[in-house]
Amino acid sequence: MELPAPTRRLVLIVDDDSLLREYLAEVVGHAGHEVLQAASSAAALRLIEQHGAAIALALLDIEMPGMSGLELACLLRQETTVPFMFLSASDDGATARGAAEAGAVGYVVKPIDAGPLLAAFEAALARADDIRQLRRSEASLSSALAAGRETSIAVGVLMARFHIDRHQAFDVLREHARSQRRKLGEVAEQILATEEGLGGLHGEIGERIRSRARP
Repeated sequence: MELPAPTRRLVLIVDDDSLLREYLAEVVGHAGHEVLQAASSAAALRLIEQHGAAIALALLDIEMPGMSGLELACLLRQETTVPFMFLSASDDGATARGAAEAGAVGYVVKPIDAGPLLAAFEAALARADDIRQLRRSEASLSSALAAGRETSIAVGVLMARFHIDRHQAFDVLREHARSQRRKLGEVAEQILATEEGLGGLHGEIGERIRSRARP
């Protein structure tokens, strides 16, 4: 059976070494991704302003003239949602800790071979996707809870009844509303209206929770 083609992603490579930058672009491009290149942090910021959240991952050289990769990373973390990984000539613990504290989703030490680079790159992409999904879930959860007191209380009821955490309870409530083609608030009101209303949902919601727990 033929495997599906990998998803094409937009990747930003930031490095003042033109030869290394071209090599990285070639490796990432051959893996099926679209590449943007920047020779400095200032150029990278201009590209990020143009492409924004379409950039799936930025590969940042730590040591660059002017604004360093670490300084650029701080800006990205504070002002954008673009995830990033670092390229570094140093493998010392302090530099690695600095990268982790900056919020990097990956770290590759130069000189860079194609195999290890792609492995680290794909792992960083997966980690970035996880973070992006969590942000979407949290934003959706916060929005729903802010929209109505009933939803917030209903989430608490499901947490207590089924011994699940806040995110699981909200996801179950949302999926049930979608399956019934009803608004989230309406389902929440039904749960809160009477114990009988919750009892009517017990079997379906319980099955949703059990299916999530199955391997």
